[in-house]
Amino acid sequence: MDVPSSWDALRKQARKLEAQLDEQMNLYRKLVSTKVSTKVDSQENDLESGIDRLLKQLQQVNMQMQDWVSSGGSEMVSHTLTRHQEILQDLTQEFYRLRSSLRAKQEHASLLEDFREFDRSRLDLEEGVDSTEHALLKEHAAISRSTGQMDSVISQAQATLGALVLQRSTFGGINSKLSNVSSRLPTVVS
Repeated sequence: MDVPSSWDALRKQARKLEAQLDEQMNLYRKLVSTKVSTKVDSQENDLESGIDRLLKQLQQVNMQMQDWVSSGGSEMVSHTLTRHQEILQDLTQEFYRLRSSLRAKQEHASLLEDFREFDRSRLDLEEGVDSTEHALLKEHAAISRSTGQMDSVISQAQATLGALVLQRSTFGGINSKLSNVSSRLPTVVS
């Protein structure tokens, strides 16, 4: 990417990148709304990497604009920079939201496929498949259920750990603030 030398060139480059991102985001929105497959395809990967690349380029342009404003830009220039930063933040948040929505859809489809497979194997069992295959399928289903339950417990434990770490940092911050206040204020002796 060439380095623009003026504010107008930076602004034009930012608007060009924003227009490209808007176009790519529209395609990605359509992909997310219509995708029902569990498989990640090349179109999805290409679109995600293209959007990610454009977001990074726009962030670089915004940083160059920030440098321009820091070196003595007017209030109007500062307002324009703020607007471009808000656009970047909005596009980034929407991209992450859409990507997580797509991953959730894929996981949901995968779970449904696993359930269908389990249901098919149960039907095969009911139709009288030989006993060793029946036992193996039963064992596989039990292992799958146990694995799902373990994943659930592990995710709950990770969420609890995250909450405890957050509480620890919060209490640590409160403790240091109280210590700071108590060191500045004299104690009242009764």
